[in-house]
Amino acid sequence: MRFFNTAGPVRCDDHYCLPPLTRFDLDGILSLIDQKKYFVLHAPRQTGKTSCLLALMDYLNREGKYRCLYVNVEMGQAAREDVREGVQAILSRMASMERAYLNDRFLTRIWKEVLEESGPYDALNETLTRWTKGSPKPVVLLIDEIDALIGDTLISVLRQLRAGYSERPALFPQTIVLCGVRDVRDYRIHSDRDKAIITGGSAFNIKAKSLRLGNFGQPEVEALYAQHTQETGQQFSDKALALIWDLTQGQPWLVNALGYEVCFEMKNGRERSQPITAEMVIEAKENLILRRETHLDQLADKLEEERVRVVIEPILAGGEMPDRLSEDDVQYVEDLGLISTRGQLRIANLIYQEVIPRVLTYTTQLTIAQEPSWYIRPQDGCLDMDRLLSAFQQFFRQHSEHWIERFDYKEAGPQLLLQAFLQRILNSGGRIEREYGLGRLRTDLLLVWPYPGGIQQVVIELKLIYGSLSSTIEKGLGKTWEYADRCGADEAHLVIFDRDKSKTWEEKIFNREETYQRRQIRIWGM
Repeated sequence: MRFFNTAGPVRCDDHYCLPPLTRFDLDGILSLIDQKKYFVLHAPRQTGKTSCLLALMDYLNREGKYRCLYVNVEMGQAAREDVREGVQAILSRMASMERAYLNDRFLTRIWKEVLEESGPYDALNETLTRWTKGSPKPVVLLIDEIDALIGDTLISVLRQLRAGYSERPALFPQTIVLCGVRDVRDYRIHSDRDKAIITGGSAFNIKAKSLRLGNFGQPEVEALYAQHTQETGQQFSDKALALIWDLTQGQPWLVNALGYEVCFEMKNGRERSQPITAEMVIEAKENLILRRETHLDQLADKLEEERVRVVIEPILAGGEMPDRLSEDDVQYVEDLGLISTRGQLRIANLIYQEVIPRVLTYTTQLTIAQEPSWYIRPQDGCLDMDRLLSAFQQFFRQHSEHWIERFDYKEAGPQLLLQAFLQRILNSGGRIEREYGLGRLRTDLLLVWPYPGGIQQVVIELKLIYGSLSSTIEKGLGKTWEYADRCGADEAHLVIFDRDKSKTWEEKIFNREETYQRRQIRIWGM
């Protein structure tokens, strides 16, 4: 039985898959190769780049016009600034790939000799020159994980490739494709030799084009899941398929991971007579987040980068577009797959939208001394939201300055602290759904809590004071009512954070109830 792939290149014999060559504009790529262009293919991690490159190599070699070789240079990362070790690792890997894919040992015979004769700063160039000169056909070289290389090793590799460009196609590859997470222009390379920061654009200024491998479209997601139905007979409800699209927005790893979790890991999903429902998809999503799968864990590492923080922080805070936000930083974070710039600048998908606040507040959740049982009503098992928010109000008054100071994302500190407090309680059986983004001037939370009699749904809208308190409340009531009405929530709360340090806590702390469009909304000032 085939299955959903969540690790390594797609193999269509083993995995449900979309034909890799349909993932990009094949005709456009072939045109670039015919024109002897060097170009970049980039995309976030685990989106199918390697699968596409391997498929392209197979296609070109079958067509017979070119001699194409794929090589992954990630192993050179361990050499870091040691150029000799890095180039040696790359040459060794190229020779191994030539033996495996082209059934040839030319590179195996020459690379060690070339390294000794030419030295590390010219060995790659010289090896490619000799290999191309001896090839009966023009050479196409596909270099994967190029941005895994570090410092002087990366600079040397880029410059050696650039140095041979004018000799193509007789004495150097006709086309070289650099593939990685980032566009080459985003490389900020710290050089020990040059004692400077060198950009990839200057070290590799022969790039003709940058191509980005996109996510699946909604029809592609449905086609991938239809393969499971065709092979097993197991159906997906329309609501389940719609929810999978909403949660993932077609991010390939998320699409496959949800499919694998719900169909192969969850006990009720392994029963093929059981159709996959939206409720099962929600459970699968929560399982992935709670396990902090490798793909999701990589987000935590990226969130620590300053270039990422300056873009993500105002989105989490729900504020206005900051003046200091640069186009390069936005492009970089989009290339990482964390945001989407289509329409409003926002987090790329609903799963990342949930993961990011959890990652940023993970240790805070663990160390907040609150027990879920304190806020569960014994008579019906529902959350006592008045008691819960009153407790947070007191917690915020006593500890907010200390806790927020520990956050790297201080602008979004109040919102993150409340989410950490709530997550600490809801981890025992409920979940939080989040909506936020630049220019919204608010963060919307939906608390979903199962209890013996059904599902409790509570809307909480978070706002910072902009202008006067009265105008903030007036606007907030309308948005809270709108969100609660859309969600069909049982109750609604509006939380207003006042960050004016000149005010006393007695001025900031209050709670009262208002009626808006016949709905009771409790307002909490902090």
